[in-house]
This record gives sequence, structure tokens and C-alpha cells, in this order.
Amino acid sequence: MPELPEVETTVRGLRPVLEGERLVSVEPRRADLRRAIPVDLRQRLTGAVVTGLSRRAKYGLIDTNRGDTMIFHLGMSGRWRIDPAEVGKHDHLVIDTEAHRIALNDPRRFGSVDLVHTEAVAAFPAFRALGPEPLGPDLTAAHFKRAFAGRVANVKVMLLDQRIVAGLGNIYVCEALHMAGIAPTREAGRISLARLGRLVDAIRTVLLSAIEAGGSTLRDYARPDGELGYFSKQFRVYGREGEACDCGAPVLRRVDGGRSTFHCGKCQR
Repeated sequence: MPELPEVETTVRGLRPVLEGERLVSVEPRRADLRRAIPVDLRQRLTGAVVTGLSRRAKYGLIDTNRGDTMIFHLGMSGRWRIDPAEVGKHDHLVIDTEAHRIALNDPRRFGSVDLVHTEAVAAFPAFRALGPEPLGPDLTAAHFKRAFAGRVANVKVMLLDQRIVAGLGNIYVCEALHMAGIAPTREAGRISLARLGRLVDAIRTVLLSAIEAGGSTLRDYARPDGELGYFSKQFRVYGREGEACDCGAPVLRRVDGGRSTFHCGKCQR
């Protein structure tokens, strides 16, 4: 599933193509993805001018001058294609500007497209209970200390809770915990403030490195320009079970909450 760096990379790739452009055609090519596509999407967006693109957690937002914001989620396999040579059967939403065509391609149809009034974005159901953005100023060691207080669940599971921090996914949690030297099995409520500070720094470092690398291409993800993300070449532990960690110990794998957790038993305590 595309995670925060992949969505951020997508938004950055779409920005020079869409920002300031008028949408001359908006064509949903099916009625639903993971849920129904708004029936008035074409009517409300055709002729609108895109005023900005941004990201919230794992969602992309496209604002228009009509006071409407289209919110998209890439699901398991979604990606936007810029100026495709032809529209394919998995291109479920096609948008034309005067200069470009972009197509939302989603073979598994686990993504979503929603349309809300811009002033009501914060009340969008998926956003109501989200924690702070991991790259924003509100993610601090003190925030983690408060959120983890009295919790016996392991820190890996807690970091995947979107109410605690928005947008973190399995890949980058594994990588950040390794960089911070914290075992994924550590009880969240028993981690010191100093170690939580190192965790905040590690989260930001890992995410920024992944964004710079264009994300991680594991199966279906590609950037809007068709290029593949190459952060997977920098993985410290993710997907490397049995391989040697930088310390020489083997990378281990366990399952937490139904998700694979990769870690080093020597480096992470």
C-alpha cells in the first residue's frame, strides 16, 4: 500500500501539472472504487481551477477555486498517470486540463475519491481523529509520552495507530524503530522521553529520505511521471529477514497486529 512518502511524492508530481490549471474535463469511468465516487464529481469540478495540492496522512487533496476539495486515497495499488498514451481499463478517473491529461489508475480498486467543501476538510470522517503529521511541529517526544502513558501495547502497534500519529505505515515504522534503536516489542508506556526524542528524529529522517528517493516501489506503486521509487534500496531492515544488519546480526521477522515486523535483536532494545 502506498504510504506517506509515496502520497507526498504523488502530490509533488501532480502539483506542476495541475496547480493553476482549469479542469476542462472530469470523467469518472466507473461508479465506485472502494466506495462510491460522488455522483456530482463531474458537475462540480468541470471548469474549476486548481488552487492547490496538499497531503493529509495518506490522502492527497486537490483544492479548487469553487470551494471544493477532491480527496483521493491510492488504496493498495493506485497511482496517477500523467499524459498516458492511451486510457486503460484500470484508469477509473480521467481529468483533462488545457495542457495535460491525468488518469487515476487502480487495478485493485481499493482507493477512493471524495469531494467535500474545502472549509469542511477537517471534518472529513477519515481526518477527524487523526494524530499530528509526522513531519509537522506537533509531533514531539512530549506528544508520544502523553499518548503512550500507561499503555502496555508494544511501540510498533502504537505507531501504526493513526490517532497517535497520522500517516505512518508498516515500512517506515520498522525503519524508524531500527534507526532509533528501539525494539518493536518494547512497551510503549515504558520508553523514556530521551528515547522518544530519538524516535521522533528517526521518523522524520526516514520519511524525508524516502520522499527524496521518490518512495518505495514494492509492487504496483510508481510516481505520476512513471518512474519507480527507489527508497527500497535503502531499507535497513524491512523485507530483509535473515540478511545481516549493519551490526552483523541477522534481521529478524515477527508478526504484530497481522503485519510483518522486521528488526534487529542486537541493535534494538
